[in-house]
Amino acid sequence: MASNRRIYREAHFAGDWYKASKLELNGQLEAWFAKVQCTKRPARAIIAPHAGYVYSGSCAAYAYKQVDPSITRRIFILGPSHHVPLSGCALSRADIFKTPLYNLHVNRRIYRELWKTGMFERMSLKTDEQEHSIEMHLPYIAKLMESHKDEFTIIPILVGSLSESKEKKFGKLFSKYLEDPKNLFVVSSDFCHWGRRFDYCYYDQSQGEIYRSIERLDKKGMNAIEQLDPLFFKKYLKKYRNTICGKRCIAVLLNASKELRKKGVDMSFSFLNYAQSDQCTTFQHSSVSYAAGALTIH
Repeated sequence: MASNRRIYREAHFAGDWYKASKLELNGQLEAWFAKVQCTKRPARAIIAPHAGYVYSGSCAAYAYKQVDPSITRRIFILGPSHHVPLSGCALSRADIFKTPLYNLHVNRRIYRELWKTGMFERMSLKTDEQEHSIEMHLPYIAKLMESHKDEFTIIPILVGSLSESKEKKFGKLFSKYLEDPKNLFVVSSDFCHWGRRFDYCYYDQSQGEIYRSIERLDKKGMNAIEQLDPLFFKKYLKKYRNTICGKRCIAVLLNASKELRKKGVDMSFSFLNYAQSDQCTTFQHSSVSYAAGALTIH
């Protein structure tokens, strides 16, 4: 994968899904961070949404506020593939990821380590730039790390439709990186995509309004994740078929945490915020849910 020519990934969704202006974006991120408390710092991993910032930007702040930038030096970003069929995980061809704040550099040494396992594919630059699940986290990472911007690197990883056995294999692989306190794992996922346009209309009438049913459904899933048991989460998904787009990224994290717990590592996961893009009251409505949480190793 070596090359002397640096490849840049453009900030493809800037000006559309989030502000392209450095000044405006910085002010927006600062305002969201200012409203959130540090209760679970230092987080070793976070789950945060990847929708347009007008919908999920404030929610994501709850996860990122738990990260300690003074100790974080490598940031793994696991994002689900929305557009390209992928049965495993893929690495970017880019060396530098642009953001309106400043450029982020890929850790080529860790990329080489991952590539040597034979478990990864390479995604094209076009695929990379058309996928939003990783990019939507980059401005948050840049803002979080601005006081240490020359001291950290990123490891972006596109996660495909992994089988259960592959979730375990990737979890085992990433567990050694999760164990290092200098590493942070960002798991990119929205929660329930509800409505006919998503072909998912689960409704428990006992909860009252549809949006209350969606919230109850999501919070059952969030509780499953907080157990840090990949099998418990898998059973939840099988029972409810909830349309959590980053479910395989989450499963990889749960399998990585399971590997560490086998070694006696004590950890906990807590969700800190939940939001919906809209409050559905009829089957003509649709919404996407967002949740922010943090994994702490004690």
